[in-house]
Amino acid sequence: ALPILDIYENSLFDLEGEMRSSRPELAFDTVIASIRDKARLADVFDRYRPHVVFHAAAYKHVPLMEENNAWAALRNNTLGTWHAALAAAEAGAERFVLISTDKAVNPTNVMGATKRLAEMACEALHSSGKGGTQIEMVRFGNVLGSTGSVIPKFAEQIARGGPVTVTHPEINRYFMSIPEAAQLVLQAAAMGNGGEVFVLDMGEPVKIVDLARNMIRLSGYTEDEIRIEFSGLRPGEKLYEELLADAEETRETPHPKLRIARSRPVPETFLDELTQWLSQPGPVSDDEVRAGLKRWVPEYEPARH
Repeated sequence: ALPILDIYENSLFDLEGEMRSSRPELAFDTVIASIRDKARLADVFDRYRPHVVFHAAAYKHVPLMEENNAWAALRNNTLGTWHAALAAAEAGAERFVLISTDKAVNPTNVMGATKRLAEMACEALHSSGKGGTQIEMVRFGNVLGSTGSVIPKFAEQIARGGPVTVTHPEINRYFMSIPEAAQLVLQAAAMGNGGEVFVLDMGEPVKIVDLARNMIRLSGYTEDEIRIEFSGLRPGEKLYEELLADAEETRETPHPKLRIARSRPVPETFLDELTQWLSQPGPVSDDEVRAGLKRWVPEYEPARH
């Protein structure tokens, strides 16, 4: 059976209904667990012994993680990833694929820094050779229609008669559809040898205000009827996202929409020191978390609050 793991029961309940309707022939189990619960993860992985693990669990909303939730972001995005990758390696999984983000590149916010640190932990675990598991990371930007996507938010605001809120007139983002993102993640998982950070070709970035204007027009309104308001950049938010760090080089793969980033090596003592820091009893203040992230991720430059 295919195990599908989440901490949020409503998401699992909805997915279970969708799977039973669309794929009745597929045997699957829904598993409720937290990636922060190391013992529970070890038990689940020991029971199912998965061949391939796709790890997409993360706190991803930049402003929410930036204010009062930095410790929670660190524990979930970095420590939780470490627990999941370690459980996969100890269970002898063939591959472990971390879904990462463009916000991990030259991060200016806690969310991006915790995801970059998760990448580094995975790189170090793969280098250690534990369990023989091939560990890969895949970075991409926003996925249209995914949870928290701007598209449903704009649609809801238009349905209410507006206004449609955009943070800044110049802000842009990379976008990709759910099917395309899923296919490229599968391609990266299949072609990786372990330790790579794959970067998806997201095409050209899109101005969010243009996206808002198009949605207003396609909904049958004009900007006189549904106005756009600019609310200002939120804490930790960039105007422009990047897919590669300044110090990284990329090389081609057989797939035209996949490249491999070569990031700086992780020190040999990295994992021991990192896990000791991550496992300290909390909570830890936002400022202490930022200081720690700056130590581990030198390219992290916290945005002014």
